[in-house]
Amino acid sequence: MITLLSLFACDGARAEEIRITVDGAAISVEIADEPIERSLGLMYRDSLPADHGMVFVYPDAQERSFWMKDTRVPLTIAYVDAAGVIVHLADMTPLDTTGVPSGKPAMYALEMNKGWFAKHDVAVGDRISGLPKPSAK
Repeated sequence: MITLLSLFACDGARAEEIRITVDGAAISVEIADEPIERSLGLMYRDSLPADHGMVFVYPDAQERSFWMKDTRVPLTIAYVDAAGVIVHLADMTPLDTTGVPSGKPAMYALEMNKGWFAKHDVAVGDRISGLPKPSAK
């Protein structure tokens, strides 16, 4: 598995990308809706373009926790419920293996460059539209 993740990360492959809207701001996001994509996330990258992120899609809403192992880009994570409402926002530190819990059930997690949500006045309770359907896995 580690070899597969390393090869995936090194060959520049990217997940499918879509446009979604976060409280009126349009962004491009890669979709991580398969277990291997969710495990890899944004690991091994040195940057993330402005107004780009990754949305993690799950088959159900439950409390989630993310960490930044092997992730070099400072990020802010938005945990999002099944209705597309942001239930928690948290800044994340590169390479930190401390879990960052959602605190509430979440079906989605959206990672953006650190400070993106604050810069766009996005807060807990705001809505995200255009999210993909829940993952089958």
